Amino acid sequence: MYHNSTQRKHWTFSSEDEPQRLRVQANTRCRARIRAAGQAHLSDVFNLDPLEELTICKHYDKKMLDFCNAFKPAMPKSVAGTACMYFKRFYLNNSVMEHNPRIIMFTCAFLACKVDEFNVSSVQFVGNLPENPTTQENILEQILEYELLLIQQLNFHLIVHNPYRPFEGYLIDMKTRYPMLENPEVLRKTADDFLHRVALTDACLLFTPSIIALTAVLSSASRAGINMESYLLECLSLKENRETMTHLLDGMRRLKILVSKYEFAKPEEVAMIEKKLEKCHNFEVLSAGNVRKRKGYEDDGYISKKAKMEEEEWSDEDLLGSL
Repeated sequence: MYHNSTQRKHWTFSSEDEPQRLRVQANTRCRARIRAAGQAHLSDVFNLDPLEELTICKHYDKKMLDFCNAFKPAMPKSVAGTACMYFKRFYLNNSVMEHNPRIIMFTCAFLACKVDEFNVSSVQFVGNLPENPTTQENILEQILEYELLLIQQLNFHLIVHNPYRPFEGYLIDMKTRYPMLENPEVLRKTADDFLHRVALTDACLLFTPSIIALTAVLSSASRAGINMESYLLECLSLKENRETMTHLLDGMRRLKILVSKYEFAKPEEVAMIEKKLEKCHNFEVLSAGNVRKRKGYEDDGYISKKAKMEEEEWSDEDLLGSL
């Protein structure tokens, strides 16, 4: 299913440079819109550079996972993975200067609950926020205002293929066809930790879910001192296909490097950027622009006009996903 999905066609990139290029373009567009609106004097306010935007997105990526992991009732990992993917996709084409990342974070999680059929009410959802009931209600209003905007900015591609299902598939496969590993469950804890770190990176924008899942399995096995070469060669039938084997190992190597070099956002940098963002979000010119977009955003220049035509494609994929 993944190979015929909108995720593969529209949201999987061949190199790390492509997502970064889109983020730089989003940053440039935001500044250009401010100037085009006759607000050139606000250039000193809307002055976050792409690196600062990436830093604040990293910060909220982690807050998103923390929120999902602490959610009551317990949120399935697939829902958290979908929410993280929505957040990353949204900020490929949008700027944190224009859309508050904290509200977008909650909106992504709220939408993911619906799409992945994790049935919680809106009251239950905001009840997981640390704020008082009045503030929770205000945040819920903002979430509902932003929900349609989020869907549109995702080009209506709401089905996300996460690595959690293929990971479970590999465990079942090892239990049934790989007797050399007596208890594959010993790999679960370390593999889960690896997948948690993966969710913080751009890996899901670059690699297939099956490669991510297999890398988690092999990484966990390696840390436990277990040699899995025979599983790759015999059970996955790679012994006679060296080209596929080489491609697979190269992908897993690049993925492990991506995860190992990931750095968390530094608190002092986040604090400085948050102060800048607060100034951005306090300006009425931006609020007016956001209201316009929520009510009707056909004039958003950077959103493909084919998005509405692709609603049918999403519906077909959604139907297949439910089978």
